[in-house]
Amino acid sequence: MKIATCQFPISANIHRNASAIIQQITDAAQEGAQLVHFPECALSGYAGVDFKAPGGQAWNNFDWDLLQEESQRILGLAKKHRVWLLVGSTHRLRRNLPHNSVYVVDPAGNVVDRYDKRFCTGKDLKHYSPGNYPCRFKIGKLNCAVSICHDVRYPELFRDHQRAGVDIVFQSFYNARAKGRTDHAAIMLPTVQAHCGSNYIWSSVANACGYYQSWPSAFVLPDGSIAQRLQQHRRGILISDVGRKSNFRDASEFRVEAIRGKLHSGKTVSEARSRNRTEL
Repeated sequence: MKIATCQFPISANIHRNASAIIQQITDAAQEGAQLVHFPECALSGYAGVDFKAPGGQAWNNFDWDLLQEESQRILGLAKKHRVWLLVGSTHRLRRNLPHNSVYVVDPAGNVVDRYDKRFCTGKDLKHYSPGNYPCRFKIGKLNCAVSICHDVRYPELFRDHQRAGVDIVFQSFYNARAKGRTDHAAIMLPTVQAHCGSNYIWSSVANACGYYQSWPSAFVLPDGSIAQRLQQHRRGILISDVGRKSNFRDASEFRVEAIRGKLHSGKTVSEARSRNRTEL
C-alpha cells in the first residue's frame, strides 16, 4: 500500500485547516496514495494550544457546526479520490469533555472507526476525555492500528498491538508551536523507532508543523530505521510504500517467548557457579 504522511501548520481556524487537508488529499491522490494520514487535531485545532481557556471553557465558543460541515466535505473527498483517510479531529460528547480523536474513513467516504487518545496528558485532561479502545482495522491483508501523541510513551500499547498481529501503527502528533527546542526533539522519533524495532511493525508518523515544530513527520520501518522524513517547519507530504516485512531484519527473535513470560533465550543451566553471584 502507498501511504501519504502529511504535515501542515494547524490552527484554531477550522476552515483553514480543512482547506489544507483537502489540498493535501488531492495532491496525495495524484501521487497514487491509497491512504492519507494527518496529525493530531488536524481539522479541529488543539484545545489548550490553538485556543486557550481555563478547563473545559475552551469549548464555550467552539464552532461545532462548522466542524461537522468541514468533516462532511472531507468525507466526500475520500469518496471522490477513492482513498482511505486518517484525520485528527475532536469528537463531541453530550455530557463530558470531547475526545481527542482520529477518524478512520474508507474510500466510500464512510467513517468506519474512530480512535480516541487513551493517554491524555495532565494538560489534555483539562480539555479532553480519554478513550479506552485500541482501534484496529484491516486494509486488504494489512492489519492497522492508530495512536495519538502521548500514547507513544507507553510501550504496553504497542506490545498489545504486536500481540494482536498489527502490521502498521499510524501515529498522529502535535509536537509543534513550542517556544523552541524541547525534549521531544530528542525523544519522540527514537521512541517510535524503538517501538517499531521491538515489535517488528511499520509506522507512519504525522506531526503538525506549526512553528516551532519539534521534529518532522517520518516513516519508520519494521527494523526500527527511519526510511525518510519531511523537512522540519515546512508543510509537506511523505509518500511511502508498505511492502513485505521479510525484507527487514527482526532483531527481537525471542519476542514471542518473552511475551509469554519466558524472559531469557535458550535453556538455562543448573550449576553452582551459575547460582553463586558473589564470586569471580
